[in-house]
Amino acid sequence: MSLGEIWAILRRRWYFMVPFTVFSLLGGAYLYVTVPVSYQSQSSVTLLDSSAVARLAPTFGNPISNAGGSLIVTEDVLIRTLESNDAAKELHSRGVTDQYTAGFAPTSDSPLLSLSVTGTDRAKVLKETHILTTFAGEQLDALQAAAKVPPSYFVQTAPVVLPQTPVAKSKNRYQDIAAVIILGVVSAFLLSILMEGVAVVRRRHDRKSVAPRPQETRAPKRTRAGLLSRQVDATAILTVYLVLAFFIPSNLALPALGGVGTPANVFALLGLLWYLATWLGGRILPAPGTRLARVSMCVLGVAVLAAYIADSMRESSHQEILGADRGLIGFLVWVSLVVLTTAGVQERGRLDVLMRRMVVMGSVVAALGFYDFFSATNIADSIHIPGLQTSVAQVSAMDRGSFTRPRSTTAQPLEFGGMLAILVPFAIQQAVDPVRRHLHVLRRWGPVLLMAGALPLTVSRTSIIGMLLIALVMVPRWKPARRWAAIGVMTASVAVFKVLIPGLIGTITGLFASFLSNSDSSTQARTVKYSAIVPYLKEHPLFGRGFGTFTPDLYFFTDNQYMLTLAEMGVLGLVALFTLFITGIHHGGAIRRLARTESDRELGQAFFASSLVALVISATFDSLSFPMFAGMFFLTLGAGGSCLGFVRREAAAAVPAPRKASQAPLPQLVESR
Repeated sequence: MSLGEIWAILRRRWYFMVPFTVFSLLGGAYLYVTVPVSYQSQSSVTLLDSSAVARLAPTFGNPISNAGGSLIVTEDVLIRTLESNDAAKELHSRGVTDQYTAGFAPTSDSPLLSLSVTGTDRAKVLKETHILTTFAGEQLDALQAAAKVPPSYFVQTAPVVLPQTPVAKSKNRYQDIAAVIILGVVSAFLLSILMEGVAVVRRRHDRKSVAPRPQETRAPKRTRAGLLSRQVDATAILTVYLVLAFFIPSNLALPALGGVGTPANVFALLGLLWYLATWLGGRILPAPGTRLARVSMCVLGVAVLAAYIADSMRESSHQEILGADRGLIGFLVWVSLVVLTTAGVQERGRLDVLMRRMVVMGSVVAALGFYDFFSATNIADSIHIPGLQTSVAQVSAMDRGSFTRPRSTTAQPLEFGGMLAILVPFAIQQAVDPVRRHLHVLRRWGPVLLMAGALPLTVSRTSIIGMLLIALVMVPRWKPARRWAAIGVMTASVAVFKVLIPGLIGTITGLFASFLSNSDSSTQARTVKYSAIVPYLKEHPLFGRGFGTFTPDLYFFTDNQYMLTLAEMGVLGLVALFTLFITGIHHGGAIRRLARTESDRELGQAFFASSLVALVISATFDSLSFPMFAGMFFLTLGAGGSCLGFVRREAAAAVPAPRKASQAPLPQLVESR
């Protein structure tokens, strides 16, 4: 369905569009007038060891020099105390009636406590922040006194950032206004399309019931070609999504939508509306044989909704409620990608075009990563788009050893490496595809060199694990000549990196050596977080705390998608997550088993390797929290389901139909003598 046809439907159903749109605008204006502006003041408090403890170490009696990570557990106890009902009642009696929060300071491994108060009266908010800061120190002293700790060994609190002048927080206000307007306009759109679909079905029924009249032949009307009259398909929509996802930094988002409000995600939601309009209008039917991917998304949807309901039934903070709402929006984005690829792509050639475009754009992003690495900068920092703001705090160049870890247009080097790792199998498949052998060797192998070569530059175990998995899955399936050539190329590439970038290979091997010896600080920090997340899991083991609520600014980074899923969606969410990964692996295996050509078998192995990489590296970072990685994963998941549908239909068409009884050969008569 073209954009012009959709516009014509909306004009015909103006009696839905106009009232709903007007009411939504009036509702947004009412919220703008009635909802007051909120103000927020913050302060930071650090925990310091006592002077008696400090004298035991060569710190010359300076407690600040002994403020190590050993006090993080103490900080966690203090946070839980401040968030308890008894503490809330005591603060209320002291005049703190507005909403307050206490949590770990973001991006800090030291025992740094972040306190904030949010209210509508600026002067009152500042006063309450002073009260909360003082109360935190009193509570810590009370806890230690109750444990009969000698005063000389008391852990002390020291304000690092004094209560700040309250600043206006209009983001939540604009989010509510945008939600009302979007809900009204989308409801009018869907209702108009639904009524148009009902009218189309009725007209078809009336034409069948009435005898057809002879019609005069008329010359076909000439339609003027234009932008609105061009037919739009799922591949075109997903191509625009890829352009927005790859070339607009993933940390830039619309302020009203938070981290899920990237331009690519917003466009994906519009693409879902296009598909619904085309489907309800009777112009398209879901491609047959592609149901499994959508069923796995339904399983994830049940887990997301159950977690959302669980969050609404507990005493969650306002930030957690907003996080749960953003989680629903993010889930709809994932649904749109899977639906557009599985149900919207109707031709095999268009799917191949989509996969080639994805690889080409991914190689451009990898090339930008090379620039970041050798120039020791982040090109994404120089990209500023009016109306968008960063959703990730303190995005800057990250170093490891003496190397700058590139992130290109992603939000973090781990996202950059993980995203490339799930795309490299498709680059390899397209390079060895017999259909593309007529192309120049650089055109075929250029994306492989760029994406695979950018993985070690991230200086992360995640990227190296992804490369090893790709090699272990794809290389053994190749013929001996190609297999030995690939082993030789990989061995030579290690030597090339060792010569061109001295110290890189040693740094990477040192990462794995420290990991195996359990002497790596980042590994130890993650292990501590695993134990710290257990109490939250015990509180809500089945459905979790709510999808999108376990944010670093309220809690801490998990650096593990499975642990994060357990905290947010419980055991049900973990089962749904494994269902997604296993579905992708099944797509690849089934394609390879049913394929009739070598090209399809290689493509099936690429889907298998990509899903297996996503399954494994999700244990090394919270993968689905990053929009570019999540978008590429769900797009490849849907593309695997679409490809499996095409392969199944081709295999079914190649099998000869069984003969009917009437077509069986007649018995021949034999003359008897």
